[in-house]
Amino acid sequence: MAILLIVIIAVICCSYWHRRLKDSVFILIALLALYSSSFKLTQLDFAGVFLTLLLSALVIIRPIRRQFLSHYLYRYLKKKLPAISNTEQIALNASDTWWDAELFSGQPNWKLLQQQKKILLSVEEQAFLDGPVDELCTMLNDWDITFNQRDLPEEVWQFIKKNKFCGLIIPKKYQGLEFSHSAHSAVVMKLSSRCVSAAVSVMVPNSLGPAKLLLNYGTEQQKNYFLPRLATGQELPCFALTGPHAGSDAGSMPDQGIVCYGSYQGKDNILGIKLNWEKRYITLGPIATIIGLAFKLYDPQKLIGDQENIGITVALIPANTPGVSIGKRHFPLDTAFQNGPNWGHDVFIPLDAIIGGVEQAGNGWSMLMQCLTIGRSISLPSLSVGAAKYTCRNVGAYARIRNQFNRPIGDFEGIKERLAFMAGETYIMDAARNLTLSALDNGYKPTIISAIIKYELTERMRRIVNDGMDIQGGAGICLGPTNIMGRVYQSIPISITVEGANILTRSLMIFGQGSIVAHPFIQQEMQLLQRQEKAETLNKFDTILFRHVGFVLHKIVANTWYAISNTRFLKVPGTLSTRRYYQQLTHLSCLFILFTDVALFTLGGSLKRREIISGLFADTLSNLYLCSAVLKHFYDQGQQDDDLPLMHWGCQQTIYQTQQALLSLINKIPYPFISWLLKHFLFRYNSPPGDHLTHSVSSILLSDNASRNRLTEGIYINHHGHDPTGRIENAFDAVLKAVDPEMKIRQAQRLNELTKGNLQTTVEQAVIKEIITQEEANLIFAAEDARTTAISVDYFNPEQLTGHHS
Repeated sequence: MAILLIVIIAVICCSYWHRRLKDSVFILIALLALYSSSFKLTQLDFAGVFLTLLLSALVIIRPIRRQFLSHYLYRYLKKKLPAISNTEQIALNASDTWWDAELFSGQPNWKLLQQQKKILLSVEEQAFLDGPVDELCTMLNDWDITFNQRDLPEEVWQFIKKNKFCGLIIPKKYQGLEFSHSAHSAVVMKLSSRCVSAAVSVMVPNSLGPAKLLLNYGTEQQKNYFLPRLATGQELPCFALTGPHAGSDAGSMPDQGIVCYGSYQGKDNILGIKLNWEKRYITLGPIATIIGLAFKLYDPQKLIGDQENIGITVALIPANTPGVSIGKRHFPLDTAFQNGPNWGHDVFIPLDAIIGGVEQAGNGWSMLMQCLTIGRSISLPSLSVGAAKYTCRNVGAYARIRNQFNRPIGDFEGIKERLAFMAGETYIMDAARNLTLSALDNGYKPTIISAIIKYELTERMRRIVNDGMDIQGGAGICLGPTNIMGRVYQSIPISITVEGANILTRSLMIFGQGSIVAHPFIQQEMQLLQRQEKAETLNKFDTILFRHVGFVLHKIVANTWYAISNTRFLKVPGTLSTRRYYQQLTHLSCLFILFTDVALFTLGGSLKRREIISGLFADTLSNLYLCSAVLKHFYDQGQQDDDLPLMHWGCQQTIYQTQQALLSLINKIPYPFISWLLKHFLFRYNSPPGDHLTHSVSSILLSDNASRNRLTEGIYINHHGHDPTGRIENAFDAVLKAVDPEMKIRQAQRLNELTKGNLQTTVEQAVIKEIITQEEANLIFAAEDARTTAISVDYFNPEQLTGHHS
């Protein structure tokens, strides 16, 4: 028994302090020798010592270990390894890691996060936001665009082109603006708070499309010709990837090109490609002048190389090329951005139409995967944050303006609960957006994090907008020129669906790819398992495997200690307000990687098909990232006392959601005793944000304060009386100015100094009795007029809703 106890203590101590395997065995032998010299050994003790030494020899003597252990584990895991398709392998090779790798380590380096440089907008970028972007916003009438025009007006298109909105990412030497990723995001966010159709129209040319592909892979001749034309709007681009038979599985596209000789622009015997394709859901497609096309290239006559099946290739095709059919439109949920199908029948293009030239033939999938990361990190997350901030500011103000039962609806706890959720989630979303942008602007291309924020921010935006609609009630569902939420609500599924459908992103991408590329050992082990079983391969596998074993042992011991001590002794950065969250996140990260290793070892290749389990791991990783972002955001904004409620709400919400995902994983363990042990010995339970925090956070949206302004910073705000959001702003200001005189009247009524009646009579009596001044009476009347205007809804003559508007 004593021998067993010595072994257990040695394993625990050496695992926790990361001792090397060989060192650990020597420490164990030294402890056994010390025990043997101090106490008389029984036969059972001798047997224990002998068994320990035998196992130690098996572990530390490499030839023995490889022969009797690693060799068999190699074959077992090779059978468990899932088949990886060529497109999956390309996606994995294109993946870059950043903070996700720290979370997979089980011991994140918080100083690294705090030291991550925050990117500030340049003077030129800020001037663009305050100038052309604001001016564009004033030109946009969302109701007219979506209901009457069903397109951006011609003057808006001309303004976009003149001010190079389509050239945000294009370098200045090609006549673009060469803005940072942060500025790109800020432009999209502000536009999305004004008009989704305009935001999408600007967003797409700067995301995954011809400009990005040309910058990364184009020949100098292609860059010099196309990029200036794209930057100035002389050419409008679209990118055609999705088709009827290839949606989320874009790699299965049937569209093809055949290398052959043909005629092009009056010249015969040109070596090129004959293309046939059918694409749909292509944004800007109906009005595009240049089409970026993804297709599978074949060379049956081997005119450009030794391969017949060359693979996915990307080319640029002028929309007026013979055989191209373009111009028809889809109608995505009453939004007005241009989107539609296009076709090509026997379209002939020269080889130099391939982006990057013939040398890049067959590399299209790799090109797309590498470019998608940046676009997916910016476009839809920025649009979602813009919608969330817009909803918080305007619906929060509406809840203060709108009275029912003689009090603002924002005073009711049911409304407060939803407002707190909206504000807290918006804080989380903006934190994640800013953290990811800082990574991009510092040169990282974190593939898994791009999937996380695309999924999480669009989903959280969906819930925020839903809550905003609930609070607005009838005013939200009656569409018209003064409706502030209807079109935002209608467009939610667009963000959910494009650039990787959310169901697929959560259940396959975030953890499916993340567990390979961000894990400290898995990718190296998988690469070795895919090789032939040779001595060199086994040697490398043996080394990595036993480093992995030591890593797992450390996480078992660390998690046990964290649970016993409740992480109170863990050294982390932060203040009195934030330190506890850093400790809890470290424990949850440690639990996450331990559960990951258990799942990978026990389920192996079948984990790829266990999408429910993969989705729960994705939820865990996503919330760990979001909570990290909240702490970083609070730190970067100077740790303002006013923002403490938002920071606490964001951390408590994401930590709770992380724990719920881990608990769901534990509940799926088919052995109740193991499940019970994990819940009670490795877990520490935390509650979601409580009622007191709900009141504190909701109050931020119900009054004019610095925290509310920081939360909604970056969206378009105006005070025009004819504008739907301008009316809300004006009414909010007027209602707040009238608070004190209204309180004096209510106090007088409680003391029976004033009778209750209609507003006009009551206020006039209050002035006569000198309860309030005439100036205060004017504030009350102004607030009531502004309130009535702000809560009004639209109505139409029957003929206005028939014909082409139906």
